[in-house]
Amino acid sequence: MVGIGLMCLVPIIVDLIYFEFNFLGFIIPSLISIGLGLFFTKYFEEYSSNKMRLKHGMIISALAWLWASVIGGAIMLLVSDLSFINGVFESMSALTGSGVTMYQNVEVLPHSILFFRSIEQWVGGLGIIVMTVAILTRPGTASSKLYQSEAREERLKPSIKATLMQTIKIYLIYTVLGICLYLLAGMPVFDSICNTFTIISTGGMSIKNANMGFYHNDVIYLISIVLMILGATSFLVHYKVIKTRGKSLIQDLQFKVMISLIAIVAVILYFVSDIVPIDLLFTIVSAATTTGASVNSFDVMIGWPPFVLICIMALMLIGGSSGSTVGAIKLSRVIVFFKGIYKHIREILSPEGRVVPIKISKTKVNEKTVSDSGNFITLYMIFILVSWALFCLYGHDPFNSLFDTISIQGNNGVILGEINFSLEDPLKLACIFNMWSGRLEIYPVLITLRAFFEVFKR
Repeated sequence: MVGIGLMCLVPIIVDLIYFEFNFLGFIIPSLISIGLGLFFTKYFEEYSSNKMRLKHGMIISALAWLWASVIGGAIMLLVSDLSFINGVFESMSALTGSGVTMYQNVEVLPHSILFFRSIEQWVGGLGIIVMTVAILTRPGTASSKLYQSEAREERLKPSIKATLMQTIKIYLIYTVLGICLYLLAGMPVFDSICNTFTIISTGGMSIKNANMGFYHNDVIYLISIVLMILGATSFLVHYKVIKTRGKSLIQDLQFKVMISLIAIVAVILYFVSDIVPIDLLFTIVSAATTTGASVNSFDVMIGWPPFVLICIMALMLIGGSSGSTVGAIKLSRVIVFFKGIYKHIREILSPEGRVVPIKISKTKVNEKTVSDSGNFITLYMIFILVSWALFCLYGHDPFNSLFDTISIQGNNGVILGEINFSLEDPLKLACIFNMWSGRLEIYPVLITLRAFFEVFKR
């Protein structure tokens, strides 16, 4: 709560630079968050953090993301007169990298709000808990459990604290690189900063109504494509690139599969459609990396051939590498899942009693990992099915609703327009739940709901 409050104070700098004087709208919610955070820190001091288990970390993580969205929603309400539900939706969308906006015209918004939405995406790309643990907490068991609670397992260094600091360092290097490249391409300073924050975090919520299509610049599109791919690549791979002189990138199975999928789908769709090649490639990369940035409006995309849209849906379902900033199912689970199917087929064809091992990058994968991947994919599809059914219940177009539901559950942002400011409030709440559960990979949200159910049952 303290970390969230401090994050919400940063846009005041932009507010003062542009003489907008909306700082009270940032200060009041921020002080509430910081004040409550400090009070609870003192009040719950007797509970030892050393006793923290993974389930506690997951509950803390789930509530932290929800609290950040509420505080962000309050800021949207005070500064831009957005309704509270729309504000929470906007904030959750930014933090989770979903990139869907409730504003009808973002270009009339104060610079401070535009920057606030961008920094929410940048922080959310790594994770609220990850950022807070790295900066505000001490090394120990609690840090380790909180790190795992945001669906992160990879370690760049032996300790979690050192891993987090190294991850942030890599993230900052790519952020600075993105800003410099956009400036060289002729983009204004403010736009360069905000767009880098949204693209490297695979968030995609732009400061322009036409998103990246506003710039009509192929160089900017290509820079964005590179940044999206960097954001969708595991930080562990980035860390090893220098040490292995680039070999880790070439050898990483997830990276190879991601690039292969992008290339194959791009070639197929190029021959079956008449879409401008750079627009097609940008949209494919945006979908595969769950960024959601676009160069075409959803009015244009609705007119694309259904086969093209189905291919984009498939990419949105899969997502990028685990250990990166992406949402969706993630390539690691998809690879393990199909390896498990192949193993089962081979065992049926093999002599009775033969056990076929599963190997990924020369590393054996156990049965539990295969089972966990299958369980998560099943649960993920159930969430999409339920949300899609709700959209159909309210009379929305079935195909467009399925497309947008897949996008919102995967924190993607490439949509066909069913989700907008005029959406019914119950569906907005359902979408907030989808974004929340999608970013935390479902289990922390379910565990939190079960914990509250147990409390009230008593």
